Amino acid sequence: MYPTFREFFAAILLCLAVTLLVFTSRYNRLYGDSAVTAEQPIVLIIEQTSGVDELIAEFESKSIRFDPDILRWAARVHGWRTYRPGRYELGEAISYNELLSKLARGIQDPGNVVIHSGIEPGILSQRLAFQLQADSAAFAEQFTDSSTIAVELNLSGEQLFSRMLPNTYQMYWTSSPEQVVRRVYREFEQEIINDYSEEIEQSRYSLNEIVTLASIVEWEARDAAEKERISGLYQNRLNRGMMLQADPTVLYALGERRRLLYQDYTYDHPYNTYLYRGLPPGPITNPDKMSIRAVLQPEEHDYLFMVATPEGSHEFNETFEKHRESSQNWRRWIQEQYRIKRELEQQEASEVENQ
Repeated sequence: MYPTFREFFAAILLCLAVTLLVFTSRYNRLYGDSAVTAEQPIVLIIEQTSGVDELIAEFESKSIRFDPDILRWAARVHGWRTYRPGRYELGEAISYNELLSKLARGIQDPGNVVIHSGIEPGILSQRLAFQLQADSAAFAEQFTDSSTIAVELNLSGEQLFSRMLPNTYQMYWTSSPEQVVRRVYREFEQEIINDYSEEIEQSRYSLNEIVTLASIVEWEARDAAEKERISGLYQNRLNRGMMLQADPTVLYALGERRRLLYQDYTYDHPYNTYLYRGLPPGPITNPDKMSIRAVLQPEEHDYLFMVATPEGSHEFNETFEKHRESSQNWRRWIQEQYRIKRELEQQEASEVENQ
């Protein structure tokens, strides 16, 4: 017996309903915003070109909620089967299509890259390598005299490094060392060369000399509020033809950061401003904008001498007699600290023996 028209129509409706349900289910699995979820936004780092299995393993290591079988199916349907290295930010919920297409096309999210002031090229290279894909040796190579950027800008490696302006930058994880250094140098051009063009032009010092003096101020000033005063003191000494006698230059020459000993001041090195007159041949670190501004806009005073204080700041003096008195007070304080330290060590050793 043949089905009636009503029965035939009902069967067609049922097939359409099933088809619609299947289509809707698959569509939601492919394009639904909650196909891949996490308790909080996460950052995914893909270190090298990866396939579906590597991606699944990475997701599982980060406790991301997803269905591995559906992810494999979605990758086949969309053709997104290979994923590029990079740093990717994922929200708390995302569709398979949006996720896989982003990773396959390498649409990265920039991250914060922090550059601190008063450091050394090796330290900066290590920190950049920690924050980005390239290794520290590749970054260190940028701060050599023969690097492409140094040659192009007619700068020495140390001069180029001194222009690595401290700041927090937005960069892609796969940025090359050359791209990173160029990006930071552009910031130096904008924030220093352009913004202070009049002061630089009117200064008695060249830009290299400004940065060199700023690097000494950066190293010397533990208290940022003293930078303009310290800059003024150094410039007073230079204006009078006195030796600069900046302790940081001796430490740079020695290649160490520690309390200086008497014999250190006699160490023969072109950067030792206790032996060689004027500014050293180049910068000793990367100064921040405040230190550079302090050189361009120094505090006006008659100070010629300064000595450290127990609080971490400096005591400033106009005459050598007052400076000698301050220095003696500082040495007595240092000796007292050593005495206290020795007594504590002796006490601890005695307690250990009596146990």
